[in-house]
Amino acid sequence: MSVTGTAAIDGAQAPLYVQLAHLFRRRISSGVWKLGERLPSLERLVNEFDVARVTVRQAVGQLTRDGLVSPQQGRGTFVTGKPVEDRWLTMRTTVRNFDELYRNTVPTILNIDESMRSPPSLADDGTPAERYVYMRRVHQRDGKPYCVINIYLDKKVFDRQPAKFRGQAVLPLLLAMRTPRIAVARQVLTVSTADLEVARHLGIGFNAPVAEVRRVFTDPAGKVIYLGEITYRGDCVRMEMDLQYDVGGASAGVHPRRAGGGRRSLRADARGSTDPKSRRRP
Repeated sequence: MSVTGTAAIDGAQAPLYVQLAHLFRRRISSGVWKLGERLPSLERLVNEFDVARVTVRQAVGQLTRDGLVSPQQGRGTFVTGKPVEDRWLTMRTTVRNFDELYRNTVPTILNIDESMRSPPSLADDGTPAERYVYMRRVHQRDGKPYCVINIYLDKKVFDRQPAKFRGQAVLPLLLAMRTPRIAVARQVLTVSTADLEVARHLGIGFNAPVAEVRRVFTDPAGKVIYLGEITYRGDCVRMEMDLQYDVGGASAGVHPRRAGGGRRSLRADARGSTDPKSRRRP
């Protein structure tokens, strides 16, 4: 099924040829336009997307520079390559995966505020700590930024290793500490678009797709010791989770996974706990 011009092209967002080039890349990566095939004619693409001829030429020119297509005089334009999919960051739903998630990343601190800084409402998450240290960071991988993070960390926790918390990724440090013990961990992922500031920090276009994650850790007393608001580039993230099944599901042909000694399934809202017996919300 082709994508119509009215549904795909929005002149209020990125330049039309940039949006069109993105759509063409998706057609190549998904196999709609296969390697070695000739692209539809200029007139056909103009009519399909209801754009000017120069817009289509600019989009094809972008793909040509990227090595994905090759114009051949008198024959048309042919697909000569496929976009590189680098969705290396897998969002799983267990706390133990966070250390792997942030390994080999280089946090670049954009802003740090060690004064009183109240986080957004925690009414549904737990009891607020007395004070929080606020940090705003960009994380990089291989020199390429992939997320912007707002961190609110219980000041009592921060004061135990301030130098490390300032210069390293926070989650691996927090998970390695014996106290405070993390009793409940919960995160919510929302698909959104980049505003101007996020786009600048991540090196992506304004309104480019992003994944926004709100991550909360609470201790056994229900106090929120960590709140993270993370915005990831949409082109490096994929979501992986076990879907919840009920007791009667197995008789209906839905069976729990048995790998690793019978792994516990998590809710699709990515709610997890470091204590298998704990299923209470703070």
